[in-house]
Amino acid sequence: MQIQPTPIADCYILIPKVFQDERGYFFERYNQKVFEKLIGKPIDFVQDNESLSVYGVIRGLHAQKGKAAQAKLVSVSKGKILDVVVDNRPDSETYKEVFSIELSEENKKQIFVPKGLLHGFAVLSEEAKFIYKCDEFYDPEAEIGIRYDDPQLNIDWEIPVEKRIISEKDQHLPLFKDLEV
Repeated sequence: MQIQPTPIADCYILIPKVFQDERGYFFERYNQKVFEKLIGKPIDFVQDNESLSVYGVIRGLHAQKGKAAQAKLVSVSKGKILDVVVDNRPDSETYKEVFSIELSEENKKQIFVPKGLLHGFAVLSEEAKFIYKCDEFYDPEAEIGIRYDDPQLNIDWEIPVEKRIISEKDQHLPLFKDLEV
């Protein structure tokens, strides 16, 4: 597995070694020893989640705060998404930075999202299966988020406005400048 830094501190792209032949392919999606060696610290993932979404769905931008803050390892097992992270750590050298990358079943890339980053994604294929590991359990009381279309962040979701599918909850999230951490 290879690791590449992103413009956001402590956020990494992980690229697995894929073994492919006429039968298909094999790759190791997660190996705790290898993963911890690559990122340089121990991570104890406690929850795995999966979502299936159709083209045009934008989920996010979400995080959890306080003791429930989550680090995540995200990937796609079907389809293609635009994965987006925003640094919401006021003491970070990359505070307010935005990074996006295409994750797909073809490229098999993963993103390690450290605690304190807001996270979201847009589905670019007919449908996409999104999977992620979390190092803390989900706590609805600790959930925070900002609007996907925050003008301060100016994120290009690569989905035409008229084809975007946004949950009612996500449409009413605050702007980044109004978020209480």
